[in-house]
Amino acid sequence: MKTNEVMQRVLLNIDQVSTLTGVKKTTLRYWEKEFSEYLQPQRTDTNRRQYSMDDISRVENLKQLIEVEKYKSIGVKMKLGLIKDPPE
Repeated sequence: MKTNEVMQRVLLNIDQVSTLTGVKKTTLRYWEKEFSEYLQPQRTDTNRRQYSMDDISRVENLKQLIEVEKYKSIGVKMKLGLIKDPPE
């Protein structure tokens, strides 16, 4: 099995993702609700979040848009193509 294939199978818990990305756990939970079409980590049988490497990339992308580029929630959704037109 190649390293890339192994990395795609790695699942991290919310503590590990928070440490790795520098995003607070409360923020990760909020983003999961706010951007549910974009970020939806798997769940264990006991309902604990398990983040894949793709999920971590999504977290990093959200962090860039929100913290660096200063987009509001509606702007992030538009940028990600989750909504087409802003509400009136």
